[in-house]
Amino acid sequence: MIGLHTAAEVRAAEAPLLAALPEGALMQRAATGLATVCLRLLGRPYGARVVLLVGAGNNGGDALIAGAQLARRGARVHAVLLEPGRAHPAGLAAFRGAGGRTVSPGAGGPLLDRAHLVLDGIVGIGGSGGLRPPAAELAGRAAAGPALMVAVDVPSGVDADTGAVEGAAFPATHTVTFGAVKPGLVVGDGRGHAGEVHLVDIGLGAVLPSPGAQQLTDADAAARLPVPDADDDKYSQGVVGVVAGSATYPGAGVLCTGAALRTRPGLVRYAGTAADGVRAAWPEAIVTAGRPGDAGRVQCWVVGPGMGTDDDARSVLAEVLATDLPVLADADALTMLARDQDLVRGRRAPTVLTPHDREFARFGEEVGPDRIGAARRLAAGLGAVVLLKGEATVVADPDGTAFVNATGTPWLATAGTGDVLSGIAGALLASGLPAAEAAAVAAHVHGRAGQLAAARGPLLAGDLVRRLPEAVYRVRGVRAEHLPDSEP
Repeated sequence: MIGLHTAAEVRAAEAPLLAALPEGALMQRAATGLATVCLRLLGRPYGARVVLLVGAGNNGGDALIAGAQLARRGARVHAVLLEPGRAHPAGLAAFRGAGGRTVSPGAGGPLLDRAHLVLDGIVGIGGSGGLRPPAAELAGRAAAGPALMVAVDVPSGVDADTGAVEGAAFPATHTVTFGAVKPGLVVGDGRGHAGEVHLVDIGLGAVLPSPGAQQLTDADAAARLPVPDADDDKYSQGVVGVVAGSATYPGAGVLCTGAALRTRPGLVRYAGTAADGVRAAWPEAIVTAGRPGDAGRVQCWVVGPGMGTDDDARSVLAEVLATDLPVLADADALTMLARDQDLVRGRRAPTVLTPHDREFARFGEEVGPDRIGAARRLAAGLGAVVLLKGEATVVADPDGTAFVNATGTPWLATAGTGDVLSGIAGALLASGLPAAEAAAVAAHVHGRAGQLAAARGPLLAGDLVRRLPEAVYRVRGVRAEHLPDSEP
């Protein structure tokens, strides 16, 4: 897993290294890693035009020392000093000693128009609020030009802990971060400003605390996806119960059931009011006419998508939540639970709630700029796992553990894709995974399926269901050409 560490955690980990190492050694490590990534991005450094946007403090020092190394490799490097009297002294001396040239902010514009690479060393992980003039104008002009936009540690104007962007921020295509990945690079608006994140090891691994938030890799997700063995049967692989869809919204039941089936549990039992549509679409499911209690043995319930919010729907929801089984509640179930939150608070079995921002707000608090913090607060308050949907989905456990999803595509913002996510998560809950891990793996696989579907153009939710087997195999590291049923 990729650990996500706050600015305070990184600073605390740096302190003993700064005390033990010669002065400037830690900055030299960071700057060397930064220069190495920049050289790789440039391909051919000789003659390349590089512009540094340099603020006060250590972030600017990192940029200046890296710029010195690029200059020694033949790049033509200029540093725009936003605060000339406060530039890092040792960094500035190294930069000038390597032949780098410094200019005032007013002279920086024409250089940015022709740059091959722009390095953002304006502010570091301690920065707050948006960029001020003239830094904001220079960042905007750089973004309008042809250059690769590279941020040092965190894009200036992005909150390192939350990803909040309040005003102008540097729009990086790449971010080279030191010691640990900061949450603000992978969640909230910061994710869109960070571009591709490159982690440089500066020796903090042994002193960093256990991360409170993490990202799953494909290998992490694969290790948690159940694989049947010779002794398995349809009951031993997990039985999912689905209560979704209605006469008004039958598609929700079809999509949710199909996603659960395609994620490969042993059995799916459907007990909603869209029975005819589900039976026609998925003859593999066992469709029961009646209430959930009539469906037979299951290992978890998925309830809510498209089921309505009338008295009958609320009665069914209460029946499901009264069991001692894991329950995933989505869509209409969330609307009803927001009105009667004690239905969740009183549960001893695991509960997973999957709101988007508007559904989240019905529980009494807007998401706000700190998405991880908001998900954690709701999870702790309700005693339930919260899967907060978004460009970077956040999963929070009541104990404070959090996951930030790294997969997906903006094309997933279309009707029905949440129903698919619920079915995937239900299948994983039925397999026996802890609730937060099941939700995090479901988000990861759902995102991979979305990426596969979007590769062929605009997607529908049904495309995700069809792509799920390939997505699971991709997560496990099996290439498409090795899939016998892969679509052309």
